[in-house]
Amino acid sequence: MSTVADPDTSAAGAATAESAQAALPTGRSRIGAVVKAYVALTKPRIVELLLITTVPTMFLAARGLPSIVTMLVVVVGGALAAGSANALNCYIDRDIDQVMRRTSTRPLVRHTVSPRAALVFGLVIGVLSVVLIAAFTNLLAAGLTLASIVYYDVVYTLLLKRRTAASTFWGGICGSAPVLIGWAAVTGGLGWTPWMVFAVVFFWQPPHFWALAIKFKKDYAAAGVPMLPVVASLRRVLAETIAYSWLMVAASVAVWPLATTPVYGIAAIVLGALFLVEVHRLYWRHQRGQKIKPMYLFHWSITYLTLLFVALAVDAFL
Repeated sequence: MSTVADPDTSAAGAATAESAQAALPTGRSRIGAVVKAYVALTKPRIVELLLITTVPTMFLAARGLPSIVTMLVVVVGGALAAGSANALNCYIDRDIDQVMRRTSTRPLVRHTVSPRAALVFGLVIGVLSVVLIAAFTNLLAAGLTLASIVYYDVVYTLLLKRRTAASTFWGGICGSAPVLIGWAAVTGGLGWTPWMVFAVVFFWQPPHFWALAIKFKKDYAAAGVPMLPVVASLRRVLAETIAYSWLMVAASVAVWPLATTPVYGIAAIVLGALFLVEVHRLYWRHQRGQKIKPMYLFHWSITYLTLLFVALAVDAFL
């Protein structure tokens, strides 16, 4: 609502109007706000997490430092691909994002970017990512990049997310794809080792995401999204979290004899043990009727994955 000034406005009122005019954003600040909004569409934290798994996998594939050009292309192309998938996800989910507290500040909800602009932006950077990786690496890596974007936005977001609690499990495929893309970009092919690294990230995602979904259960329920914590008891969610955590740790240890030295192996065992202790502690606290803090597991899962892949990168040089 705007207010029209009275002709007899006092000097104080005029001063207030001048102050309000001065407070309006300048051209430069408006441009900065728009740029910030487009960056927010790509969900930079998720992009960063994907690159944390991709680059060390490239080191492992190269048994040391890969080609700098290949690494830069995969990093830039991978960031564009992930940003494209995320921007298109924001476009598709704009109706439920405005219902959920966790997503209520996203650009499409706040109308800082129009839906059409977000759609065009997502498609353009997606095409750029595929073309870049195809031109400077190989068609296998480019094909995997295209498939991961399509899978995330069509299979996960459009077909599964609003229909089944299994969406988190199947959605893990696109979240794990960057390790295959990085490996293919370096070697031109795939084998047992990249698939085992893929399995680590794949089984990591349910414990990671369910911790967040437990915290924002009411949000997902209000939006009509049947995440497991919405449709199942907390006991079942935590039990499945334990199961996937054990599978994740088993996969991480299985990478050791395939491609790494004891440096990685010891890190996988120690970090895995710490992760398992935390998920079991969460379960038993719930069983005793105590308050649980799922976000601790959420943040610890990010630390776990980061440290595990740092160990993988270090190991590649040994």
